[in-house]
Amino acid sequence: MKNGRTTINQTAWIDAAYELLITSGVSAVKIVPLAKKLKTSRTSFYWLFKDREEVLAALLERWERQNTQAVIEQSEKYASSIVEATLNIFDCWFDSAVFDSEFEYAIRSWSLQDQVVAERVSQADSLRLQALQDMFIRYGYDVLEADTRARTVYLIQIGYISMHTQETQDTRIGRVAQYINIFTGQMCTHADLERFAARHQARFTPEEMAAQQEITDETDINARHYRGEWLAG
Repeated sequence: MKNGRTTINQTAWIDAAYELLITSGVSAVKIVPLAKKLKTSRTSFYWLFKDREEVLAALLERWERQNTQAVIEQSEKYASSIVEATLNIFDCWFDSAVFDSEFEYAIRSWSLQDQVVAERVSQADSLRLQALQDMFIRYGYDVLEADTRARTVYLIQIGYISMHTQETQDTRIGRVAQYINIFTGQMCTHADLERFAARHQARFTPEEMAAQQEITDETDINARHYRGEWLAG
């Protein structure tokens, strides 16, 4: 059995490997650079790991444990409506402590060079999509529609990550209600937005939330106007 000191040291090496993966890609995750980063000897690496591949395997396991599990757990959280459930998923995209987008980008970049990693990514995508589809089914969507909406939610976000899209905070919060409407076919209420904002209060200013609620009101008015025209026609 490994003692606490060994576990801590292993974690330090894996943390250092994570940082190199994020900043420089998988090719930079090598024993000598890791040892230099930790200000220790190369020999100490072999007290803890068999080889570099063991560290790379640990990185993949960390990614699956954090990001894939995050999507699954968020999809299973209690919600009174599909809007609230989808906002739970949005927590992944707004909070790096829940879902690490930089880690996701690095792993997907790595997968372009390594077939084994590509297969792990494909497996993760399947698990995440299934979790999202199951979420929509729980709120009354049929299987085909649930699958289509799950793919829309997930593939758009993965596209954002893969393209390394950079958006301002104002832009991101300004689109929440409209994304929800597109993804679910329903509209956010003020209460939905307030609960979401409360979870991300350090990220959204009162002014941003006021602007978002104004967009929600406009979306509601436009939707009611459209329904009225359709019924009249």
